[in-house]
Amino acid sequence: MKTNTKHNKPGSNKTASATPEVDAFFAGPVDPRAEGRALGLEVITHLLLWMSDAPTLESRGLRATVALYCIRPDLIGGLTFEQIGELAGCTPQSVHKLANDFRENTGMQS
Repeated sequence: MKTNTKHNKPGSNKTASATPEVDAFFAGPVDPRAEGRALGLEVITHLLLWMSDAPTLESRGLRATVALYCIRPDLIGGLTFEQIGELAGCTPQSVHKLANDFRENTGMQS
């Protein structure tokens, strides 16, 4: 087995250099795909955490419906707070309160 003695010499440190260390934020170009994936993952994680932060499966379903109402109401047939409340067995006011909570947690504007 042959070893590469060029990189294993004592005293030779490739990482140490005479130039000052540059802040990693400004060091290189950003890969837009990687950054987009990271941001998307952060958004999806936040959304799933908000939806799962309910004690029952029914409450989680209500939260998922409210999230869809806030993001893409066309995906739930344009249901109103009153209709969502009827389906979930709660008042339109409690659905509205959840929608406000979702918007506050995600930074969405009404």
